[in-house]
Order: sequence, then structure tokens, then C-alpha cells
Amino acid sequence: MSEEVLLAERDGVLEVTINRPEQRNAMTKAAAEAIGAAMDLLDSAAHLRCAILTGVGGGFCSGMDLKGFLKGELPVDPRGGFGGLCTWTPNKPVIAAVDGFALAGGFELALACDLIVASEGARFGIPEVKRGLVAGGGGVVHLPRLLPRPLAMELALTGEPIDARRALELGLVNRVTQGPAIEAARALARTIAANGPLAVAASKGIVRDSWLWPVEEFSARQAPYIARVFASEDAREGAQAFAEKRAPRWQGR
Repeated sequence: MSEEVLLAERDGVLEVTINRPEQRNAMTKAAAEAIGAAMDLLDSAAHLRCAILTGVGGGFCSGMDLKGFLKGELPVDPRGGFGGLCTWTPNKPVIAAVDGFALAGGFELALACDLIVASEGARFGIPEVKRGLVAGGGGVVHLPRLLPRPLAMELALTGEPIDARRALELGLVNRVTQGPAIEAARALARTIAANGPLAVAASKGIVRDSWLWPVEEFSARQAPYIARVFASEDAREGAQAFAEKRAPRWQGR
């Protein structure tokens, strides 16, 4: 694992931290590949239930390392794209804990996560046009799906950022905190980790993949996701725990 990305485990949650504070956590190829590897670890380790992606030094990620770009390096992972996550997602949930700036690819990286927790001073934006570039990590694709088209167009064409409160109003952010985002992200992660892991993964999969499903195919399309869940030991355990008025003991099978 690259020193540009730090890993820690806490109560079944994998914390993945971009560690380039002097470069405002700008993304490099090494960091992108390390994040991609961390996502593989998340999916492969049964005791891990979800992940938090954050940055050190009071900032999330300022986007692509332009010095690396000028040298011909692209900060992408072969499967996950920018930051190891923008073109692929693990089965388990990923929460972005954003302090300070999530700009350019950093904003796209946050949008690639399943939930976003931001501190009061966080800023979000895709300023690529100010550098003669395009937000090619998913920003100009995802934002029109998440926002009214004129708002998405304004962000894309002006390159101007929005603050955390505005992002919350627009539904881009789940929580805004007075202090560092990591504590609120950990609380959210604990809530997720307490639930049935198979059910969580299936629910994430359906929410993610159903975006373009025809309405008449909803039932048929989601059936493969939930069949394993309803036939699992966890499903029986959940019902038994409810009947016995105790916390469930999930096995992930």
C-alpha cells in the first residue's frame, strides 16, 4: 500500500485516508491504485462492513496532481478510473468524509461514494474549465442526474464552487457537521455496519444499478439481488432476533 494512502480499521469500518497534505491531497496514480486496492480489501474481508474515504490536513482532495499530469501521468486505476473509485464501486458502502475542499476530481471522487458527510467549511466544485480541461471523472455525467439541469450546467460551465450548506440543500450531501466530518461519518458507518451485510450490499446494488431500469422490469431486474438475501441465514437470524427482542448476530451468509 502506498504511503500516499493510509488504512485503519475501526469496529468493522475501513478508513481510507488520502495522505498528501502538502499537495492538498491531489490525486496521483499511486494514490488511485492504493484506493482501488483498499476497495478490494473492503469487499474481500468479511469482518469489514463499509468504508470511509477522507483526507488529511483539513482537506479532502483537490483533484488531479497537475504536476504529474504535465509529466504524462494520469491518476487513474485501470478498473476504478480516477482515484480508484470513479468508474467502479465495491459491493459494500463507501462514505466520503469531506473537510475543506473537494474540487475537480476530488468532487467526482466524493460523488462516486455512496454517501457524503461534510464539515461546515467544505467546498465542492468542478473548476476544470478554468484550466482548459473537462471534468472527465464523472462530474459532467453524474451532476445532471443528481441536480436540475440548469444547476448542473452552471457548475460545469462556470467552474465556481458551492459550500457545504448549499450542497446539503441540493441533496448532494447527507450531513453537514460543525466539527470535522470524520466523527459524523463514523456514526453513520456504525449505523450501516449494524445491519445485515447481505441486505446492505443488495440494497446498495439495487439503488446504484436501477437508475435506468424500465419501470415494467423493476421486479425482474431486482430479483437476482434479493434472492440470496431472503434465502440467507442472516434473514432468518434477523427475524429470530426480532422475535426474541435481542440484537441480531450477523454471519454474512
